[in-house]
Amino acid sequence: MNDPASGPEATQETFISHLIELRSRLMRSIVAVVAVLVCLFPFAKEIYATLAAPLLRALPKGSTMIATDVTGTFLVPLKVTLMAAFLLALPYVLYQMWAFVAPGLYQHEKRLALPVIVSSVFFFALGMAFAYFVVFPVAFGFFAGYAPAGVQMMTDIDKYLSFVLTMFIAFGVTFETPVVVIVLVRFGVVSLEKLRSLRGYVIVGAFIVGAVFTPPDILSQVMLAVPLWLLFELGLLVSRFVSVTKRESAAPAEQKLT
Repeated sequence: MNDPASGPEATQETFISHLIELRSRLMRSIVAVVAVLVCLFPFAKEIYATLAAPLLRALPKGSTMIATDVTGTFLVPLKVTLMAAFLLALPYVLYQMWAFVAPGLYQHEKRLALPVIVSSVFFFALGMAFAYFVVFPVAFGFFAGYAPAGVQMMTDIDKYLSFVLTMFIAFGVTFETPVVVIVLVRFGVVSLEKLRSLRGYVIVGAFIVGAVFTPPDILSQVMLAVPLWLLFELGLLVSRFVSVTKRESAAPAEQKLT
C-alpha cells in the first residue's frame, strides 16, 4: 500500500507550505524596508542633497538643478530615500532570503552561500561608492566644462536620478565580476584555464560595456572598463585557491540540513 505521506497530497501540502513561508518572509522584508523608510523620510531632502552633491559641485557658481514635473520635488527625494531605506534594510532582507533557501541546501552549498552573499553585497556597495566618489566628479566636471557659450547647465532632478541609478547598477554589477568568476570555477561550470584563454575577449567586452553604460566621454568609459578587467583578474587569482565541487557528485554523499 502506498504511503499517504509520500503521495501527491503530501507534495501539494509541502508546496503550499513553502509558498506560505515565502509570502511571510517577503512581507517581513517589505515591512522592514517600509519601517526604515518611515524613519528616513524626515531627512529626505538631505539624503537627496547628498546624492546630488557631485553634480552641484561641478555646476558653475550660482547654478542649481530644476524640477520640470509638478510632483518632482516630492517624488524624487522620496525615491532616493526609498533606495537608501532598501540598502539599509538589505542585511535583514538577505537574512530572510537565506532563512528560506537554507533548509534546501547541502552542507558544501551552505558553506559557500553565506560568503557569496556577503561578498556580493560588499562588491556591489563598493561599485556604487566608486561611481559616487570617483566617476561622478570626473564625469560631471567634464560635462560642465564643455558647455557651449551661452548655455547654462541646469539638470532636471528626475533625469539626474535616472542617470545616477543607471550608473549605480552598472558599476555595482560590474564589481560583482570576481564573485561570478569564483562561483563558476567553484562549481565546475567553466575551468580556470578556459577563463584565462578568454582574457582578450573579456578586455574587449569590458570596453564595450563601458561604452554602453557610461556617458559618451572616453574617461568615464575607461573608468568602468578598467575596473571590470582588473576585477576579472582578481577573480582568476582567487579561483586558483578554490577547489571544484559539482552538485551531482557531492550531493549524494551529503545529508541535507533541516
